[in-house]
Amino acid sequence: MDNELGSIETEMKRGFLQLLVLVVLEKESYGYAMVRAFRDLGYEVEENTLYPLLRRLEKRGLVGGKWDVSEDRPRKFYSITPAGREMRKELLAIWEKQDEIIGKAKKESKHG
Repeated sequence: MDNELGSIETEMKRGFLQLLVLVVLEKESYGYAMVRAFRDLGYEVEENTLYPLLRRLEKRGLVGGKWDVSEDRPRKFYSITPAGREMRKELLAIWEKQDEIIGKAKKESKHG
């Protein structure tokens, strides 16, 4: 049973992390800063999970990346694109609708 739970949790986290990245990238950031910001919010994510996601989102045109080489250690900063904002809007609408449905189902199961 734990294996099945872990599999479902992994699927849920995958979609959640994509949406979370699109939300936080309204303000430009680099990968490690996002990992720390997520941790501060109470969400743990590994760098080896985040960086491939950022590359996929960039390839799909949902985020843009640019290198800052002005300091000793070059960093790639990411920000949301107009297409990413549209995707975020649509994903948030789906999230809110799902949350509403779960809320109704929980309420009905208590009174059923």
